[in-house]
Amino acid sequence: MLIEFKVGNFLSFKDNVTLSMVASPDREHLDTNTIKVNDKLRLIKSAAIYGANASGKSNLFEAMNFMRNFILTSAKESISTEKIPVERFRLSTETEKIPSTFEAIFIIDNIRYRYGFQVDRERVHNEWLFYVPTIRESTLFIREKDNIKLGSHFKEGRGLQEKTRPNALFLSVSDQFNGKIAKRILRWIKNFKVISALDNSEEQSFTIFSLDDKEFKDFILKFLKAADIGIKGLSKKSIPLTEKDIPGELPEKLKKELYSKLTELEIVEVNSIRQKYDNNKKPVSDENFDFESRESAGTRALFALSAPIYYTLKHNTILAVDELTSKLHPLLTRAIIEIFHNYNCDKDNKLQSQAQLIFASQDTNILSNQLFRRDQVWFTQKDEYGASELYSLEEYRVRKDASFNKDYIMGKYGAIPFIGDIDSLFERRK
Repeated sequence: MLIEFKVGNFLSFKDNVTLSMVASPDREHLDTNTIKVNDKLRLIKSAAIYGANASGKSNLFEAMNFMRNFILTSAKESISTEKIPVERFRLSTETEKIPSTFEAIFIIDNIRYRYGFQVDRERVHNEWLFYVPTIRESTLFIREKDNIKLGSHFKEGRGLQEKTRPNALFLSVSDQFNGKIAKRILRWIKNFKVISALDNSEEQSFTIFSLDDKEFKDFILKFLKAADIGIKGLSKKSIPLTEKDIPGELPEKLKKELYSKLTELEIVEVNSIRQKYDNNKKPVSDENFDFESRESAGTRALFALSAPIYYTLKHNTILAVDELTSKLHPLLTRAIIEIFHNYNCDKDNKLQSQAQLIFASQDTNILSNQLFRRDQVWFTQKDEYGASELYSLEEYRVRKDASFNKDYIMGKYGAIPFIGDIDSLFERRK
């Protein structure tokens, strides 16, 4: 479970900003929208990020994605001589010579960890890992450039200081050498999925692959039927490639390489199954439609999201989706959010789900106190110097019966675009 994510001096974020998943003392939607960790800590199950275009919403997801990918790949030998692909805030002289900051606080198997690092294009400047074994936070390791000091409970890191490149993370190196704690954290990071609904080709492939799992296929069929889009079934078949499938304009050398691998390549085709009726409106047979070419963009988007949603719920992990509401009807988006709020891990509804959803949206139709607590609603806004701010609706004095969406559109919470004189764009006729 994620407790907190922090980023600073990255893209449009000049100063450190923090997305907190800690629930406030508010009693609204307590049983559905929060996770009770212990008597002192509750976490929210979802966080919605709103803001004007170019206000920093997507950059927050870019920050999560960078942290995740850098942790998973920095120790690979194939990138040992490459620059670190991090971009600082470029609109201030104050940030030119300081590194970018990333930090996450999270819980794995009831143990709280705090891990972070500071990097620029050339190297890792600082890195730290702390944990809370009982009550107080203890050091696992602290790094200042090439100086890495180990805590007494991070024995797995011994002897690895010299093996850690300046542009690699010590945690990643410890994972490569099978460190028990490092592997546990890397597994958690890998399961922290960050995706964009605007480009869901990877998620669609994942969903197609997952159709071989009967439990998942049952889930997606119920999911699509509940969405009332008329699909009663899905079929999948693999079609081997032949020479005629290779484009003729390719270079001859590449053609020969592809010819030699034709037996290993195949096209996976998915069909949606719909009911066919006679003139008396009685069902007579099934009709198959090519899913990619005959289904709407919204249906394909829902299909692509279904596998990430399913595996996040099943494994109690975290799903971060930029532009979740893209191509989806507001009622479908609301249904996805309510799945996270109401899902339980067992048939008797006794084992509470720990899955979390973080998403960005422009759709104010779902911005409602019937769906969200105040601590679940977040905003991004740029100041006059181009720096993004991140803040919660919890910071405002809002009545329990307030209309979140109307107040937001009216500008009571900020984070909306300033629309100038549009008439000036058009030539006026005399």
